Order: sequence, then structure tokens, then C-alpha cells
Amino acid sequence: MKKSKFIFLTYPLAAVFAALILMAFAGSQDKKCGPEWDVPAKYKTMKNPHADDASLERVGKMLYSKHCKSCHGAIGLGDGSKAASLGVAMHSFAEDKFQAQSDGVIYYQSFIGRDEMPNFEKKIIDDEDRWALVNYLRTLKK
Repeated sequence: MKKSKFIFLTYPLAAVFAALILMAFAGSQDKKCGPEWDVPAKYKTMKNPHADDASLERVGKMLYSKHCKSCHGAIGLGDGSKAASLGVAMHSFAEDKFQAQSDGVIYYQSFIGRDEMPNFEKKIIDDEDRWALVNYLRTLKK
């Protein structure tokens, strides 16, 4: 009698435990993309005054490592150490859709931010540094 009581309790508990484990993995894979960005017109047409300045790549890479890598990943694939804890799916900077955006749009998204993407206007104050980061993001192509 004692053995059947043990089995009677063990299997349902094991099933509940297994279901919880599966739900934990399924939940992290079920992230949705955030809504389209509402970028003001002035940013859509903004020109990068440092677009051809390859000397800024080192600065951009350093700023990326400091401010972006933890979420966006070492090479911009959206697989950083904090990405799994975010409520929205991270996109790769190598994607054609990202690279097709104007420099001004990337500037806006990178520094103004929204929702889980923080505002960096007070962390990266120098305009040349901001453009250096935009230039570096352009190097993360396929």
C-alpha cells in the first residue's frame, strides 16, 4: 500500500516539474518584435557628417563594447548576455533590413531609444562619438 501511494504522488509531481521546465524554455523563445519605430522626419533625412571617416571605427567599436554588447552581442547578432532577459526579440545588425536604414534613423534608434532600448544622450554626449558608433554598426554586415 505504501509503495502505490508513493507512485501515485511521484508521477504527477514529475509531470508538473517537466511541464514547468518546458514552459521556461518555450517562453524565452516566444518573444515578439516591438512595433515599428516612429522616427521623426529630421532624423530620417539627417546626414552623417563622418560617414567616410574610417579613423572613427576604433572609437565606435570601443563605445559598442561598453554600451551595446551586453544586449546586442559581440558582433551585433542580438545574442548578448542580457538579450534573453528582454521582453522583445533582438535583431541582428547584419540583417539587410537594419543596414538599409539611413544613418539618421540608426542614430535616432541608438541614442534616443524607446522601451527597453535605453536613451544614451547623457551617456554618449559627443556628437562625433555618436557618429563613430553609427559607423561601427555599419561594419557589422553579413
